[in-house]
Amino acid sequence: MAAQLAQPPAVESTYKVREAEGILDLYFYRRLGFYLAKFFGKLGMSPIGVTLLGGVFGIVAGHLYFYRSLPTNIAGMALHVCANLLDNADGQLARLTGRPSRQGRIVDSLVDHLIFTSIYVHLTLRCFFEGATPVIFLVAAAAALSHGLQGGAADYYRNAYLYFVNRRSRGDFDSSSKLRTDYQGLTWRERPWQKFLLALYLNFTRQQEMISPDLKSLRDLVDQLFHEEIPEWFAAQYRNAARPAFKFWGVLMTNTRMFLLFAVMLVDRSSWFFWVEITIFNLVLIYLLFQQRNMCRSLLGIIRQQRQQLD
Repeated sequence: MAAQLAQPPAVESTYKVREAEGILDLYFYRRLGFYLAKFFGKLGMSPIGVTLLGGVFGIVAGHLYFYRSLPTNIAGMALHVCANLLDNADGQLARLTGRPSRQGRIVDSLVDHLIFTSIYVHLTLRCFFEGATPVIFLVAAAAALSHGLQGGAADYYRNAYLYFVNRRSRGDFDSSSKLRTDYQGLTWRERPWQKFLLALYLNFTRQQEMISPDLKSLRDLVDQLFHEEIPEWFAAQYRNAARPAFKFWGVLMTNTRMFLLFAVMLVDRSSWFFWVEITIFNLVLIYLLFQQRNMCRSLLGIIRQQRQQLD
C-alpha cells in the first residue's frame, strides 16, 4: 500500500532547518531527493528500505575505489553520489509521510558507518598493494577514528541546533540517560534487533556527549528549567550564537569529505585522504569544539542570570 504523502508537498517541508543545510544539499541533494522521496512513497517503500538501498550503492562504491583505474573509480564516485542522494531521500520520505522514527535514524547511521568502512578498507588495501608499508594500516585506523569523532561532533552540533532553535519540535537530540532507560526496558529475548540497535545508538550518543560535555550540560539545564517548552528568548540566543559556525562545521560533514575523496581519486593519491583526515580536519574539529565550549558556557551564564532575575 502506497504511503500517504502530505498534500501539497513542498521541498521546503523536508528540510530539517534551512540554515543547517549546505549549498549542495539545498540545490542538489534535497531537490532531487524530494522527487525520489515522492516516487518511493508512491511505491509504498519505507524510509528504511530507501536507506538500505543507498547502503548497497555506497558499499559497492567503496569497493570500486580499490582499483587503480580511473574509469572504475569514476563509476564508484557516481554510485557514491547516488548513495548520498538516497541518504537524503530516506529522511525526506520519513518527513513527507509522517513516519520518522528512532529506529530509522539508527539504521541510517549504521548504514553510513558501513559505507565508510567499505571505503576505508578498500582505500587501505589499495595503498598497501601499491607498495605502502604496513604502517598504512595504522594511518588508516587513525583516520577512521578521526572521521568518527568529527562526524559525531558535527551531527551532535546540528541536532542541538535543531532541538534548541525549533524548541524541541525538530531534531534527534537524544540523551544517553533517556536512551539507557529505554534500553533497559527492552529484553534480548523479546526484541533482540531493537535492543541491538539501541545499544549501538546509546554508545554513539555517549561518545558525542564525551566530545561535547558543555553542550550536554547546556541541554541538561535547559530540560531541567524549561519542561514544557523552550522559551523564544533562549531559542533566539542560541540561533544567534550557533549559526555562524555552520560554515565551519560543514567542512566535517559528508559533502566536503566526498569532494576530498573524489579529488584524491582523480590524482591517484589515495593515501592523501587519510592524512587530510588526521591533520586538517582534526585541526578544524579542535577549533570548533573550543568555540562551542565558549558558546555553551556563555549561554549557561545567560540562563543563570535570567533565573536569578526571575527569582
